[in-house]
Amino acid sequence: MSRRRPSRWHGLLPVRKMPGPTSHDVVDMARRALRERRIGHTGTLDPMAEGLLLLCVGNATRLQQYLLDWDKTYRGLVRLGRATTTYDAEGEITAGSAPVPEIGRTELDAAAAAFTGAIEQVPPPFSAKKVAGRKLYELARSGEEVEVDAKRVTVHALSLELAEPDVIALEVTTSSGFYVRSLAHDLGRHFECGAYLEHLERRRIGPWTVDDALPQEALEAIAGPEEVIGGPAWVPLERIALPFPRIDLNPSATERFLHGQEVILFRATPEPLSTGDRVAAHSLGGELLGIGTVATVLARGRTIAVQPATVLGSAPVRHAHLTLAPPSPGDRSSDHE
Repeated sequence: MSRRRPSRWHGLLPVRKMPGPTSHDVVDMARRALRERRIGHTGTLDPMAEGLLLLCVGNATRLQQYLLDWDKTYRGLVRLGRATTTYDAEGEITAGSAPVPEIGRTELDAAAAAFTGAIEQVPPPFSAKKVAGRKLYELARSGEEVEVDAKRVTVHALSLELAEPDVIALEVTTSSGFYVRSLAHDLGRHFECGAYLEHLERRRIGPWTVDDALPQEALEAIAGPEEVIGGPAWVPLERIALPFPRIDLNPSATERFLHGQEVILFRATPEPLSTGDRVAAHSLGGELLGIGTVATVLARGRTIAVQPATVLGSAPVRHAHLTLAPPSPGDRSSDHE
């Protein structure tokens, strides 16, 4: 039994997905382009959606669960007057459809206020959300009805504009776990006419924007990894921004951390930390070592003990000056809106 060849590349590749392919299709494109099997992503875009898809390559796949914590910004079009089974244009029209009322600035502002802040949201019936170990879309396709609990999510900002008498253009910045399709459906209920998501573009994930991403068509045309690694869209492992405070470890603490041992730091970060908080651990040279969890806060917050949660290994591979080895023959692993 042959062992999988170790990953050669470690970092993030932001890609601008086009409408049509699934997020997994784009992952497969990247696997072929980079000749690298170990690639995942930080949140699914539906096939009909376009925009930013953040691909994790090599050791960066260990950071997927943490990168999901970044806020996201979307733009979309909501068609009023019809509700659908899938909450988008691909579903069948349901009984929730009704004539569209007259909507002005006052009504739009009231709707935006109603859906801003911490809200309860029910995922769409056709989604990858799991109930009792099965995905909702699997249950929906088999005709099984299941009660799905609402989940608390946060809408940091929401703007609504009337693009046409029956179309609302929206821009929304949300926490992780938010479904824009559910927002469209809920807007239809708010205006008592039914609605579905007609178009969706993800514009931003944390510090990364779609304008800086590698276009999907360029990814499909790539002949080899040398056209990507070190390019303008590539984010090396040591430059990956994480949604946690940063701590810098001296050589002794670095060695302990990399061996999975607790480290104690004095005045580790300017912001206050509490037990259970996550931190991004770096060496003094800037290498990202992994993610730690604050185990203890001592001396009125001036000293903390950090337990490694995810260790990336020894000093990450640098890509500034690469000599690319020829690929081995046959070289060619996550879901949310």
